[in-house]
Amino acid sequence: MTQAGYKQFCPVAMASEVLCTRWTMVLMRELVAGTTRFNDLRRGVPKMSPALLSTRLKELELAGVVERKPSKTDKGIFEYHLTEAGKDLRPVVEAIGMWGQKWVESSLSLKNLDPSLLMWDMRRNLNPSPLPPIRTAVQFLYSDLPSTKNLWWLVIEPSGEVDLCWSDPGFEINLYVTTDLRTMTAIWMGLGTLESERDKIELLGERQVAETMQVWLGLSPFAKQKKLVA
Repeated sequence: MTQAGYKQFCPVAMASEVLCTRWTMVLMRELVAGTTRFNDLRRGVPKMSPALLSTRLKELELAGVVERKPSKTDKGIFEYHLTEAGKDLRPVVEAIGMWGQKWVESSLSLKNLDPSLLMWDMRRNLNPSPLPPIRTAVQFLYSDLPSTKNLWWLVIEPSGEVDLCWSDPGFEINLYVTTDLRTMTAIWMGLGTLESERDKIELLGERQVAETMQVWLGLSPFAKQKKLVA
């Protein structure tokens, strides 16, 4: 590893030398969630520079946490897969997330708003089962953001595949969602619901898609954890 290290035999100190460098646990969150490709990892950690991402992946590879493999489907593309040691970190990552959801103040969490990360996480966790068995397109308009960042689209295919688009995909829109970024982030984090925030969110479109949004919406995997601090 590139850092000096703690020079302690304690397993906590030794594990920290691998996992507690800047961005490493956030990167582990993406790997545990199943992301394997460099560009997709970048979308999950959009404020991490490509150079640092590459460095952290190499460090995790040297530590035996991930292994770099050629893609089985796309020639010339490499993927990063968790080893057995890496898979063993899933409960660690989940426990840290549950602790943060439970004990970190909501006001602190909601200061760190990022539309690209929010939409990427919504796309990843979306549950298509309540939606009709046809292509469904949902447009999100964040009224408090500049025009270069305020429009996003989720396209859900009948197969269950979900695409996130930065520009109009050209499909018929089944639901228009208008709100502000803080409100949508709070709902995604489980700090509110569509019902509790109904005065801050507008839904226009097909009734089935609108009425089942709380079900199909890709909430944070930590949203189920009750928060014990305001």
